[in-house]
Amino acid sequence: MSRRLSHLALLGLVFGLPFGLGGCATAIPLPSFIAKEDITGSIRPISPLSPSLDAEDWRRAKGAMSVALDPQGNGMPVTWDNPKSGAKGVFRPVGEAKPVDDKVCRSFIADLAGSVPDQSVQGTACRDKSGDWALGQVSPWKKA
Repeated sequence: MSRRLSHLALLGLVFGLPFGLGGCATAIPLPSFIAKEDITGSIRPISPLSPSLDAEDWRRAKGAMSVALDPQGNGMPVTWDNPKSGAKGVFRPVGEAKPVDDKVCRSFIADLAGSVPDQSVQGTACRDKSGDWALGQVSPWKKA
């Protein structure tokens, strides 16, 4: 009887073990199915002003833009620079600020230089009720 019991235990182990371990798995990468560049979605530049600006450049540029475009300001150009990257620029407000959809919007021309390729852009930025400025459409601008 004991021999028969051990035989049944062995059979239970042999056939039961695979079912018990069925939840375990090993991942084996298949190189032929893995793309060289993993694209997961659209990549947005750090700065909506220029893809050449890094995060700190954009932080400094946005501060200058906020001062230059402020409707309570003097309407004069405001410069910015980042000594670490060498990027620099100037924002020049164009025209008067205008109310648009519960925001205050103003056009500008910005010149960028330093570590970024020299370029001039024109655009519009709008300030919401919280005081944050957001860029609208920005396009290249050629000096006359």
